[in-house]
Amino acid sequence: MNNEQVLQPDNVELIKNSRVGTSTKSSIAVDDPATGHVIGHVPDLTPRQILRAIESAETAFYKWRDVPLRERCEKLFRWYQLMHEKEEELAGILTSEQGKPLSESRGEIRYAASYIQWYAQPSLQDQGSVLPYSSIDESMIVITEPVGVCAAITPWNFPAAMITRKVAPALAAGCTMLVKPALETPLTAIAIAELAIQAGIPEGVLSIVTGDGEAIGKIFSESAVVRKLSFTGSTRVGRLLMASSASTIKRLSLELGGNAPFIVCETADVERAVQGAIQSKFRNAGQTCVCANAFYIHTKVYDEFTEKFIACVNQLMLGNGKNESVDIGPLINENALEKVEQIVADAVKKGAVIACGGERWVNSERWYYPTVLLNADSSMRCVNEEIFGPVAPIVRYNDETALLEELRQQQTGLAAYFYSQNLGQVNRLSRALEVGMIGVNSGVISDAAVPFGGVKSSGIGREGGRHGIEEYLETKYIKLSY
Repeated sequence: MNNEQVLQPDNVELIKNSRVGTSTKSSIAVDDPATGHVIGHVPDLTPRQILRAIESAETAFYKWRDVPLRERCEKLFRWYQLMHEKEEELAGILTSEQGKPLSESRGEIRYAASYIQWYAQPSLQDQGSVLPYSSIDESMIVITEPVGVCAAITPWNFPAAMITRKVAPALAAGCTMLVKPALETPLTAIAIAELAIQAGIPEGVLSIVTGDGEAIGKIFSESAVVRKLSFTGSTRVGRLLMASSASTIKRLSLELGGNAPFIVCETADVERAVQGAIQSKFRNAGQTCVCANAFYIHTKVYDEFTEKFIACVNQLMLGNGKNESVDIGPLINENALEKVEQIVADAVKKGAVIACGGERWVNSERWYYPTVLLNADSSMRCVNEEIFGPVAPIVRYNDETALLEELRQQQTGLAAYFYSQNLGQVNRLSRALEVGMIGVNSGVISDAAVPFGGVKSSGIGREGGRHGIEEYLETKYIKLSY
């Protein structure tokens, strides 16, 4: 499989192994955010075609669930090997449609493949138990079974990892899965699905469907055949999907918006905190759900941190992600850039000071200079909203108790980061922060072996680790009398 194969419109129309629904008359263009050039087309599938794909997934489920666990895992492991072998080609596709630098795209492909490798372990699955018998002629047995047909709606910011994080545990458990990728980045999804086919994943077990997101989401959520829906995206859309899924009492996993605080305590190793802040804030041009949003710096280390942080930010290089020396690629589209501009303008109007950046790069419609805002506070959008761009608001604090109370008022709770060398403070803050994930003295927290997810309006359910496969298993109790 090479880039030309995948990007050719005729091949892009593959939506599943049996190519159900490819005879559509309309298509959707996919462009390169760095150049604006169209690099491929995907089908704009009709509701009838989506329903046909769901029916096919249901047919495949009753065969796939009976495939021995070891055999399912062997196919997953072969899929992982193909992802590893094709890393460079997949990274090129990802950068072409998403814009992130090639180094980050390679890292995402490795990260995506790690989920397939992780769930290719049969030992991760709970195989049930036999309870102590209540009498000599009875047994009480607890088993687990796959949920059934599942659906996933994935975002554009991590078009590879967000798919494998959902699909790998589902397939390992014996479920079938339909994936609706973001229209900005469907080519990566299709390329990954092609490798699943090559790995021996049977017809109908994994389907990629493309088209109008609202229409497909409605079909997924209202279908009685689809037993579980997994969504990564905005809190607004998550609420809508949750409401529309109520009619079928569907199992849900929702990974929604975040607003991760990055706290540098008075006892922090400042050099280490600066490096962690750069990693967390500016990866993927700040377009990550767990990236640091606002930075809360204790007054005792404020001057040292801001001076060193600004110096590092000024060294970041913008450009086309295909250039190996680039640190920050374009934002996904013009609307994303306009939102960043509005957030910065709001902060300046309310008293923030631009220490660096604060403008578009060479009148570009996609790039924004990495920006540091001093004197930020909770009245500003940059502190209260998820920025999703390369903007770092700096808030000075002195009272830990007051800061924690302020953070508790936020309705999001996906991730948080803090730097401290005091063990008592580490324990105290780890317990006090109302989030699903915390990085302590680390700006990178994701790993296939651990549960990923949030609390409050940042979502429900977990992906990754042993917890991730539990989301795709039902528990059944059997009382057996002899």
